[in-house]
Amino acid sequence: MNTKRIIIWMAICIAMLTSACSGSYPEFETGGCDINQFSDEEEDRVTLAEFSMLLVEHVRDGKPTEPLTDCLANISINQLEFQLDSEEKKKAFWMNIYNAYVQILLLDDPELFEDRNSLIGYNFFSSPQIPIAGRLMSLDDLEHGIMRRSTNKLTLGYMRNWFIDDVEKRLMWDEIDPRIHFALNCGAKSCPYIAVFDPDRVEEQLTLITRKYLNETTEYNPEDNVAKVTRLISWFRGDFGGLSGAKQLLRDYGAIPEDSDPKLTFQEYDWTLELGNYQDL
Repeated sequence: MNTKRIIIWMAICIAMLTSACSGSYPEFETGGCDINQFSDEEEDRVTLAEFSMLLVEHVRDGKPTEPLTDCLANISINQLEFQLDSEEKKKAFWMNIYNAYVQILLLDDPELFEDRNSLIGYNFFSSPQIPIAGRLMSLDDLEHGIMRRSTNKLTLGYMRNWFIDDVEKRLMWDEIDPRIHFALNCGAKSCPYIAVFDPDRVEEQLTLITRKYLNETTEYNPEDNVAKVTRLISWFRGDFGGLSGAKQLLRDYGAIPEDSDPKLTFQEYDWTLELGNYQDL
């Protein structure tokens, strides 16, 4: 094995160990916030899931987001845990917050996206920069910690982190839903669409957006028995139950024929920055 390859593997191993042993979220003092101030009607109460929908809508429509993000920073962890009391609410809230913050950060400073692969210093995905309930969280914390139940992002979905933050344990989803990979928008051209996820419709919406994304990105060649699919399936194959589970997902969503069993190859991922890619569901 040549020196360059050894250095690359050492860097990967160090990154995996660092991620697996990640510590607690940085904390800051909060002053509390009543999210009901964002209700259109005085008598109506706003849930956190509805609050997250409002944040995405404000970003999409070019409205000020600072009052919402300031409030999100100042609510309590107890409030998050108490109000997100169903899997549907958790799914809608955390997907909306992730998608909204990618847009907020990159609309403010598109150059942040250039530092998405850094192992040292600032990294767009792994650096804590999202203030939520007195904690600074990263996009990776939201996706791989809370939504993917503390799964190490460098292990293709096959290994959980060894040490899990107590807050993460309180907020994480009950189960990993692999459809999130077709619902989270990271700011790149190859990323899925941005939708406003409603807790009352989130399961239906995840079905719709998964079907749309897989059918748009899959190229099936029956003569060669090959399906060229999004590289997201390769990166997170463990979430799908391996490549066999991924093929079943492709069948279930009509991207390949039900009676097919093709070899999977993976599309190149286009990391060109593309913001504002919204879709009504």
